[in-house]
Amino acid sequence: MHMVRAPGVYAAQGDTLLLLSALRQEGVGPGTRVLDIGTGSGALAVTAARLGASVTAVDVSRRALGTAWVNAALRGRFIDLRRGSLLDPVRGRRFDLVVSNPPYVPCPAERLPEHGAARAWDAGPQGRVLLDQLCQDVPGVLNPGGVVLLVQSALSGVAATCAALERGGLQASVVGRSRQPFGPVMRSRAAWFERQGLIGAGEREEELVVVRGERAR
Repeated sequence: MHMVRAPGVYAAQGDTLLLLSALRQEGVGPGTRVLDIGTGSGALAVTAARLGASVTAVDVSRRALGTAWVNAALRGRFIDLRRGSLLDPVRGRRFDLVVSNPPYVPCPAERLPEHGAARAWDAGPQGRVLLDQLCQDVPGVLNPGGVVLLVQSALSGVAATCAALERGGLQASVVGRSRQPFGPVMRSRAAWFERQGLIGAGEREEELVVVRGERAR
């Protein structure tokens, strides 16, 4: 699916495509309430809207929200766009499906960037700053029987994501995997990844994983 993209907005890549595949397996249709956290260009939100769902999309970037609006409008779809961090803009609301392609790339800096393109991928030394927050908070916005789908790199700890979701009362499992060569950001940090023991010497591929968490009915 071709998406219009403003400069500085995260482009739909292999992680987005893997998450889209998982989304399509969830039986989304009319009446499904979907939340897309960190919508970027809106690829996930637009797909859910085209399937008939009622969609809310959140991002910290005004430019991303504008891009998502354009992509939805080009397809004749409406998306409820909210600016803010993670679940802050939707407190008190409940959803049947939450999808997110959050920042998950490990980086040396403890503090996350507040501006610039790196906001879309930098996630602290373990790559888990935003993943941990999502896993903690997302059970509170799921309807009974609701599902969350999170995509991340295996470098960021898949078992940790499953364990965090289960601590929140969700049943967690891995529902998608794919391998891809390092992109520019990952290549630029490969030596640091090696020093941290996140990859082996000379390794230049990563495994992408979709983790699914389901709330009991």
